[in-house]
Amino acid sequence: MNHRTEFPHKTKTLHHVEIPLADGTILSSTVWLPVDAERNPVPAILEYLPYRKRDGTTERDALNHPYFAGHGYASVRVDMRGSGDSEGVLKGEYLKQEQDDALEVLRWIAAQPWCTGAIGMIGISWGGFNGLQVAARRPKELKAVISLCSTDDRYADDIHFMGGCLLVDKVIWGSTMFAYNAAPPDPALVGDKWRNMWKRRLEESGFWLEEWHRRQRRDEFYKHGSICEDYAAIECPVYLVGGWADGYTNPIFRMLEHLRCPRKGLVGPWAHKYPNFALPGPRIGFLQECLRWWDKWLKGKETGIMDEPMLRVWMQDSVAPRAMYQERPGRWVAEQAWPSPRITPVAYLLAKGILAQPGTSTASEMISIRSPQTVGLAAGSWCPYGLSPDQATDQRAEAGGSLVFDTAVLEQPLEFVGAPVLDLKVAADRPNAFVAATLSEVLPDGAVTRFSYGLLNLTHRNGHEKLEALRPGEAYRVRIKLNDCAQRLGVGSRLRVAISSTYWPTTWPSPEPVTLTIFTGESGLMLPVRPPQAADVDLPAFQPAENAPAFESTCIRRGDTHARITADLATGTVTLDEYSDSGLIRIPEFDWEYAAKTQKLFSITPDDPLSARAEITWKKEYGRGDFRVRIDTRTVLTVGKDDLLLTATLDAYEGEARVFSREWDIALPRDHL
Repeated sequence: MNHRTEFPHKTKTLHHVEIPLADGTILSSTVWLPVDAERNPVPAILEYLPYRKRDGTTERDALNHPYFAGHGYASVRVDMRGSGDSEGVLKGEYLKQEQDDALEVLRWIAAQPWCTGAIGMIGISWGGFNGLQVAARRPKELKAVISLCSTDDRYADDIHFMGGCLLVDKVIWGSTMFAYNAAPPDPALVGDKWRNMWKRRLEESGFWLEEWHRRQRRDEFYKHGSICEDYAAIECPVYLVGGWADGYTNPIFRMLEHLRCPRKGLVGPWAHKYPNFALPGPRIGFLQECLRWWDKWLKGKETGIMDEPMLRVWMQDSVAPRAMYQERPGRWVAEQAWPSPRITPVAYLLAKGILAQPGTSTASEMISIRSPQTVGLAAGSWCPYGLSPDQATDQRAEAGGSLVFDTAVLEQPLEFVGAPVLDLKVAADRPNAFVAATLSEVLPDGAVTRFSYGLLNLTHRNGHEKLEALRPGEAYRVRIKLNDCAQRLGVGSRLRVAISSTYWPTTWPSPEPVTLTIFTGESGLMLPVRPPQAADVDLPAFQPAENAPAFESTCIRRGDTHARITADLATGTVTLDEYSDSGLIRIPEFDWEYAAKTQKLFSITPDDPLSARAEITWKKEYGRGDFRVRIDTRTVLTVGKDDLLLTATLDAYEGEARVFSREWDIALPRDHL
């Protein structure tokens, strides 16, 4: 990783800069500034998160924010209400309170003597979400946004649902925030009030997972914060960034199509990280790209960034399937507009075991599959981070439990960009069922690399608000939009569609084993084929990845990580065990120690959907001298035929004394799941 040490501006860092809100709550921020900013004010860049700037994002903040300050910006990292060292209580994701607070923060920044009044927002994931949500409120201070790995639709593309199927990531991420919300502020910053602040968090943050799992339709809960409800509300320029390995790529293509503000899109090979240090590579000079954006919209300098194509993506080349990559082969390609008039939908028909080439006539047949509940174990994570083996592995492991359709061997390369769409005529033998569909490249040696997939809960076939049970045996026509992708298939490969009735542990299984029947000859794939473009070779190269100097830290206790799939041959139970221990880290500058350890266990037996079980535990530690705090959480979700069964415990310790303990035991009705 390239760390730059010389910058055009000398900088200073201000820790725990207090931002007072109208209701008396004080938010904590870190501010990086050019040393002469009070004499020569500069534009500001805001990152607004609940992930604890003191320890949760310290390393990342050090790589990004001083870089912006060194190039003539005030970079401001704010702990949201109830998180890190800020007062108050965090009671949910993307609440109106969160947006209201952000509007006050923007006004406060604009009024500082070191700020010109022009502000941009940058963020990844939660910070990418709220950048868009705040932009939709149209504050006059906000001039531009860079939003990474975010969404325009909290129901369609977030940790909650995929095609109306209940994602296991809902309980995974909810358990993560369950532990985050219980963490204390740093007494060195907030003083003696730290204990009362901590107590309020423990008592009042609530158990978000209950509401999250109770709400199973696209209601007002998910519409709030979904900018797709009114794309026109966003008027400031927006740069949308993501990666093919990430879970949030589809919204980039929708927003490029529907937003009317100045906008650009960039999709690389990356997982859920900033592109200046993300894996898989190649990494790019993303901070330099950000400066081109900020200089244009916050300083009024012409950088040429808006003269370039609207959309730039990494066209991924053939690669063997692996759970983790350092690099993905490919090349950069671009489109002047999105949707691109250059891209041609090409139709393939499903035949028995065959994905028939365009123009081929195929007979209509009925073929059926009842997938074992273990299909999906080769899917990897819904949202990979790229730092552990969390991506899809060889899909040959799934083929025996799926209906498989292959093209003939390709005699010339095939390239496409956009969302493949599967049109199916399908029947199920149960009132609740879903379809999982994957799109893969079968390499000449037989290995199978997945590059896109999609899910559809068939009771959501007419939308996510008015749900309708299936009539067993009746055939329905449905459309499944697979994830957007950019892929080049090589000569000698084959294109494969695989269809299954299960996909664990990406999504929770149907309440009963399901047999799906596909009508071939009446079902097909629409592929967005992209013709070659000579101008791609003339695209300006991204600069090499640069970062500000790494934050100094010391490892006191080494951590460990593993990801293992095991099978109990006596019971048939298959378990995915994901374990991550950060070790105990000390930050000398703050004299602050912290540790985080989590284990995620997902188990199921091949013939019983009601055996599905997810258990997530977290242990977090914080300390300095005699100050020692520990948080232990445990969340378990199991399923009955009619209910979701959710249990959880939270224990908080000061020293060796347990100072807080609470348990939850909740049954929630399944609503067409």
